[in-house]
Amino acid sequence: MNAEPNGTPLFRKLLIANRGEIARRVIRTAKRLGIATVAVYSEADTAAPHVAEADEAIAIGPAAAKDSYLNVAALVAAVKATGADAVHPGYGFLSEKSDFARALAAEGVTFVGPTPAVLEAFGDKMKARHVALAAGTRPVPGTDAPIAIDTEEGIAAAKAIAADVGYPVVVKAVGGGGGIGMQVVATEEGMAKALQSCSDRGKASFADARVYLERYVSQPRHIEVQIFADTHGQVFALGERECSLQRRHQKIVEESPSAAPFFAGEAGEARRRDLYAAAIRVVRHVGYVGAGTCEFIADADGNLFFLEVNARLQVEHPVTEMVTGLDLVEWQLRVAAGEKLPDWSELPRNGHAIEARVYAEDPAKSFVPKPGPITTLSWLGGQGEVLNETIRIESGVVAGNAVTPFYDPMVAKVVAWGETREVATARLAEILATSTIEPLVTNMNFVRAVLATPEWAESRYDTKFAETFAKRK
Repeated sequence: MNAEPNGTPLFRKLLIANRGEIARRVIRTAKRLGIATVAVYSEADTAAPHVAEADEAIAIGPAAAKDSYLNVAALVAAVKATGADAVHPGYGFLSEKSDFARALAAEGVTFVGPTPAVLEAFGDKMKARHVALAAGTRPVPGTDAPIAIDTEEGIAAAKAIAADVGYPVVVKAVGGGGGIGMQVVATEEGMAKALQSCSDRGKASFADARVYLERYVSQPRHIEVQIFADTHGQVFALGERECSLQRRHQKIVEESPSAAPFFAGEAGEARRRDLYAAAIRVVRHVGYVGAGTCEFIADADGNLFFLEVNARLQVEHPVTEMVTGLDLVEWQLRVAAGEKLPDWSELPRNGHAIEARVYAEDPAKSFVPKPGPITTLSWLGGQGEVLNETIRIESGVVAGNAVTPFYDPMVAKVVAWGETREVATARLAEILATSTIEPLVTNMNFVRAVLATPEWAESRYDTKFAETFAKRK
């Protein structure tokens, strides 16, 4: 179904407030649905492929993200100039910013995402924690309010809570993300320093100096649930993804379903059902609408604790699409237009899908970014983007472009599907082995090496594994 039953497109014109592969991804679905598209671009992205692929393109400012892709005024001006009646924010940038959603609403423009009130609830880790508690979903044990670090009483209270939940603990910036403003504390002696450091980092990075603490989960695994909700009160869980292969608290490889041992057998299936129910309770509690991800952390025994909700599409959404057969961007647009979701309560999930994020970075040097020009970009021995039932290669650049220092250094997402996890792994490894990106330094060989380890084969990895493996190579 490419449009409304009467042939009218869901929206007349969609502006994509993003760049790179996600902009191309949204454009692809919008065009299939008969929706005209508008790309935005900074000075650094003049020659980017998403600019050429949209029906219209409009410049929004200098290369620096704060002056372009994070510039609410510039984006609203672009919406007005092009007459767009809807905006898809992609992920990152302004995708979870309530002020952007409110600014669009003031212009009578549809924001393809949750309401501003929901964005505010989940954009603040303390508020999100309170939502989870109120919904009956347990977060990681810790503080339920920010710590007063400017008083001796506040620091003493933090130490008392840390002693109660048990060291080590992790101090986190309330507005943080991607590991920024986060520090593990092993003993009481390090508490005051860590609180101040995380507060300073939070203030500098997110304009929010508040911090809180949680129990540090050893051997953690990062499990997330894809949820979808409509304006008619329906909420569905579309399965889980495992995202435990990370560096600097940022994901490298994601898979669906998780192969963690604690999901095996009948007991594992019961744990899955409980996980999905916990995720649904959290988002239903705030009247969520659209696509979102409820993130959990699991300990070695399979105890799952709520972390946060990402109120947007995730980078790794293709693995869910490949095991469900759904186009999540299409359903984002349909829900934003007021459509009711089908009954997905018994949606079949078939096979196994794995996504590798190909970055311009050097794993041998602590994964330091390595931006630079791209003269050759060849997938599977000579193909461009590949999109079929078993392989998806989605890139934000083409040969002749460059990975710049202004944005995330991801070159592409490489996704493989197989009837089994072993087949998907072999297919992904083959793609990485037969692809060329020159002269960039990338993590492709590193990911192949990870996929060849017994830890991956036996699903005995956690969020520390990738960095530990890089050091021993």
